[in-house]
Amino acid sequence: MGSKYTKRYTAEFKRDAIALVDSTGRTVTAVARELGISSESLRGWCQQAKADRGEGAPGELTTAEHEELRRLRRQNAGQAKTIEVLRKAAVFFAKESDR
Repeated sequence: MGSKYTKRYTAEFKRDAIALVDSTGRTVTAVARELGISSESLRGWCQQAKADRGEGAPGELTTAEHEELRRLRRQNAGQAKTIEVLRKAAVFFAKESDR
């Protein structure tokens, strides 16, 4: 979740930028400078593309795995809230039954 000033790039732009790095053999910094983007952004896109192709470092997550992890974390947070509400309800009803 970037700041409101973070510029968003289309998937097509990212693909083209990665292809430019791969096909020309130029450095990520040089291509980023030519395109007017952050070299760190382009470097991250290239690393993610390698992971998606199965060429990444061991243990590096693919885009699909990142999305699944994000979904599972959201689901986990929702379940934790539900458990907390149920715990409080159980405590409330236990006190009510003691009266």
